[in-house]
Amino acid sequence: MRDIDAADEWLADWTARIDAQAARAAQLAQRVAGLSAQARGRYAVVTVGANGQVEGLELDDQMYGLSPHELSDEILTVMRSAQAHLVSMVAEEVHDTVGADSETGRAVIDGFARRFPPPPPPSAPGDSRG
Repeated sequence: MRDIDAADEWLADWTARIDAQAARAAQLAQRVAGLSAQARGRYAVVTVGANGQVEGLELDDQMYGLSPHELSDEILTVMRSAQAHLVSMVAEEVHDTVGADSETGRAVIDGFARRFPPPPPPSAPGDSRG
């Protein structure tokens, strides 16, 4: 009878751990869904949503002095900075919910980091990179 009681206790503990893990994962999903990140450049401010999509773009009047190439570089660089900031925000939420060392946590952080790598350093005016 003790073996059955021990097995029942083990199963109840295992089920409780799985239920708690699922609740933390659901909490993480809800928190991440509500995130947005913003980055500011010299001429642009970009806000991205939880999936990295652009939700806001503000351009400074000084941008009229830029070439189309310089303006597009500015916008893309600032957008990538906002997305990289989103990755760090997601990592904080992972840490606070499922734990960065958990399988779920590592998968979420890795997925965001692969989708939104840090932006390259900005090119100087007249630089031929890009």
